[in-house]
Amino acid sequence: MSKIVLIAKREFLSRVRKKTFLVTTVLLPTLIIGIYALMIYFSVKAPSDTIVAISDNAHYFQDSLKSDPPIYFRSVPELDKTQLEDQLSKKQIGAYVLIPAGTDSTASLHIVSQRSLPLQTKKRINDAVNSVVKKQKMRDYHMSTEDIQKVNDPATIKYATVESGDDSMMKSGIGYGVGLVSGLLIYLVLLLYGMAVMRGVMEEKVSRVAEVIISSVKPFQLMMGKILGIGAVGLLQFLIWIVLTVGLRMILIPMLFPSVGNAMKGTMEQGADNTESMQAMLGLLSAINFPVLIGCFLIYFLGGYLIYASLFAAVGSAVNEDPQEAQSFSFPVTMPIIFSFVIMMQAINEPQSGLAVFGSLFPLTSSVVMMARVAQGVPDVVPYWQLGLSILLLIIGFLLTTWFAGKIYRTGILMYGKKPSLKEIIKWARMK
Repeated sequence: MSKIVLIAKREFLSRVRKKTFLVTTVLLPTLIIGIYALMIYFSVKAPSDTIVAISDNAHYFQDSLKSDPPIYFRSVPELDKTQLEDQLSKKQIGAYVLIPAGTDSTASLHIVSQRSLPLQTKKRINDAVNSVVKKQKMRDYHMSTEDIQKVNDPATIKYATVESGDDSMMKSGIGYGVGLVSGLLIYLVLLLYGMAVMRGVMEEKVSRVAEVIISSVKPFQLMMGKILGIGAVGLLQFLIWIVLTVGLRMILIPMLFPSVGNAMKGTMEQGADNTESMQAMLGLLSAINFPVLIGCFLIYFLGGYLIYASLFAAVGSAVNEDPQEAQSFSFPVTMPIIFSFVIMMQAINEPQSGLAVFGSLFPLTSSVVMMARVAQGVPDVVPYWQLGLSILLLIIGFLLTTWFAGKIYRTGILMYGKKPSLKEIIKWARMK
């Protein structure tokens, strides 16, 4: 055990001390937060003002249209089409509406502009015009505002389960989002750091360093040391990314883009007006069993990583320096990871389907799929027996894959110059 820890420490320190680790660890979240800041900046940046001239010869708008920056409505009943187009060509107005005499509230309106209007500008114009036309139609059909409100009000529908009661749309949406993020994080970790283990094994095999190390430790100890060391590097990098991303978002964005910070603050203040929905969301978040969720995340994170890292280590020991050879051998290992992501998308929408249950029990897919189901409720969606059986099968799967990969590793790490076939690899695993 001490030799495994020594090898893991060597793998950890040798990678953490590299400049590439520092660059990727610090630069990547900085780049992400920079792109995020620019997206927010351009999304909240005030668009240019647009003046819409209204030549209403039919008194179509008995209520005056209210200007709401950046859209300004200007009533010009005295201007005809030629005069309006002249102002349009001189860029005195951005668009115009000509309403002939005799037009009623059911007629269509033609808004003319020099160039195509942006989508958001069209939406703002539609909203302003429709609010006035709606009132005109209500008067034409002798309907009161209360009547329209009663017709437009949707039916109140509430969902509930026998065991936990409330099963609202908001609760399902929160479970959907948490499950998707959790499963996606584990999926990325399995794929990225599993490949890192394979590359690390290949580097030592090609450079013949493994021959020297194996003279002092057993091949299984070397393999486990590399898996644990590289896994610790990945976990450290992952935690640093989280801290930097949150810190940069809270500190740098307000400093670099004050207008963005003010816009975000204004948006939050406007959203705070709807206290009922905010309180409901906070109540649903507090109802999530975070200790169980975090515990399951750590269990499936570690279990899934150890399973796939051992398999990738076996692949790295079996191949030589040919990248194409490594790709062909790693394909059978990456396929279950990709397949687990496909099942996860199905499990989020139908967490109690047969495919979702199978994916959350099968050790090669349970790390990703089970997190998508656990986030939606235990024991509402995932019974305790399924969760316990899944963890047990995950542990058994880890022991079997590690044993299988170790037998391949001990032979493959010292094999050079020959491309092994699948039959030979299986033969290595059966050797005593």
